Amino acid sequence: MSDIKRIRNFSIIAHIDHGKSTIADRIIHKCGGLTDREMKQQVLDSMDIERERGITIKAQTVKLNYKAKDGKDYILNIIDTPGHVDFGYEVSRSLSACEGSLLIVDSTQGVEAQTLANVYQALEINHEVIPILNKIDLPASDIEKTKTEIEDVVGIETTNAISCSGKTGEGIDDILEAIINKLPSPMGSPEEKLKCLLVDSWYDSYLGVVILVRVINGKLKKNMKIKLMSNDKEYLIEKVGVFTPKPNDIPELNSGEIGFIITGIKSLSETKVGDTICDVTNPIKTPLPGFKPSKPVVFCGLFPVDSSEYQKLKDGLAKLKLNDASFSYEPESSSALGLGFRCGFLGLLHLEIITERLEREFDVNLITTTPGVIYKVHTTKGEAMDLQNPSNMPDPSQIEKIEEPWIKSTIITPDEYLGSIIKICQDKRGIQRNLSYSGKRAVLSYDLPLNEVVFDFNDKLKSISSGYASFDYEISGYREGDLVKLGILVNAEPVDALAMIIHKDFAQSTGRQVCEKLKDLIPRHNFMIPVQAAIGGKIIARESIKGFKKDVLTKIHGGGATDRKRKLLEKQKRGKARSKQFGKVEIPQEAFIGVLKINKEGN
Repeated sequence: MSDIKRIRNFSIIAHIDHGKSTIADRIIHKCGGLTDREMKQQVLDSMDIERERGITIKAQTVKLNYKAKDGKDYILNIIDTPGHVDFGYEVSRSLSACEGSLLIVDSTQGVEAQTLANVYQALEINHEVIPILNKIDLPASDIEKTKTEIEDVVGIETTNAISCSGKTGEGIDDILEAIINKLPSPMGSPEEKLKCLLVDSWYDSYLGVVILVRVINGKLKKNMKIKLMSNDKEYLIEKVGVFTPKPNDIPELNSGEIGFIITGIKSLSETKVGDTICDVTNPIKTPLPGFKPSKPVVFCGLFPVDSSEYQKLKDGLAKLKLNDASFSYEPESSSALGLGFRCGFLGLLHLEIITERLEREFDVNLITTTPGVIYKVHTTKGEAMDLQNPSNMPDPSQIEKIEEPWIKSTIITPDEYLGSIIKICQDKRGIQRNLSYSGKRAVLSYDLPLNEVVFDFNDKLKSISSGYASFDYEISGYREGDLVKLGILVNAEPVDALAMIIHKDFAQSTGRQVCEKLKDLIPRHNFMIPVQAAIGGKIIARESIKGFKKDVLTKIHGGGATDRKRKLLEKQKRGKARSKQFGKVEIPQEAFIGVLKINKEGN
């Protein structure tokens, strides 16, 4: 059946943990996509880490057949999207392949920050949005209050909002009927020239690169020659299929449908997300607008605890890169930590998931350096450079100005925590833009520097608000900041792994904290070791680790300052000076981890 009027393509969008994947499970089960025996919770979350954390990381698609109450057969294409801010790029490209969205709101929690962000993305591309109130089986559920909140905060009419429970399956029939009656069918014609949107791609060890496509016009068939318009390369389609949610081979994909193709491509870099696919024999002239490429915003160094695991780490990163084009890495060496990699991530959750997968799937023990962001450094010669690693910062005398990335954030919180949250935002150099209310919940809008947010802001927000506040952000641009490089010197030698770029106001207190921490963590040597924090050539904090002292006068009896005693003390003094000059201070791993903890606990 290829009648385009009977196809519905839709995304499921919501804040984290509002029940997207559970409702997708219920819809799949209702439409007979999987048997009772094959069903399991979060059926679309294929990674172990997704199932354990109860979050979706990769968007997944399913094609289902549904017999509506009017007796007609319909094709439903679902895209289940992630809810976390770090994976917003997955949401944006999933929405572009659809005509409508189901907006899931937890009726016990109400509207949260991510709910807003995802709805705005959907409305921006003219989606029809159906509001759905989930978790109505829970005693804390308040349907009327949630409806009022959706109207006040999001601005969507809720008279026809559907109440349901993903857990018990109540209201799922109403959702399916609303999808048929309220969401538009796709536009397009199978008779026109082939035009497809490349929605996603991933690497399969048996098949090579699997490309997820949305056919807009024309048809995709097996053994057809296609062209990717961004790199002008031609490929032969070896396989065409759909996920039901199991992969099923089919002879062709028609306009309006979502499915996958396999063309024997071995490298993910050839398949750019948002690319346009056309027919080699009958090409189109103008490609689709595509998406903005996802750019890493948080950078940190990953080093193996045991240097012999370097190759294992390198192989692990290469394999993870195959299925995650948004993650980047390049080799880096540090005098303190040895050989490792400088890696770029979309956010802290992304960083956490990559490091956890490296440790779990590839059995590598890692040290992670302080996460930082990309700064733009403008030199006095008029050059501009992107700076990821503080140790590469030019001399302060050559710097005209440094710009740092800022974000536009939305925080939604119960009223009683508002004062504490405003204080955190001000401590992080935030600028308040807006404050509005919906019932007893405040919607707060702040401009914040990304560097201040990237490490522990979300954790602090959750602990201050007992977990009730929610936070969402988008990068808004670069602004000039009064930033300096804080260097740490141990025995007059700079330790590049501990260098950081920091705002001038926080430099002295952070420098003092780091020196105090290192004084406790670096073991004593035979000579005194100075630990210093410096900005350029200026020392702003110092601690001393006392050396061991041997009493060289024990064997000499009798009092008084004799020449012999003086000679022995002089000899000891020269020995200490020599060992200080040539002695090497070994900094243990605990010292690096201890300093990272300081940063985590904030200034």
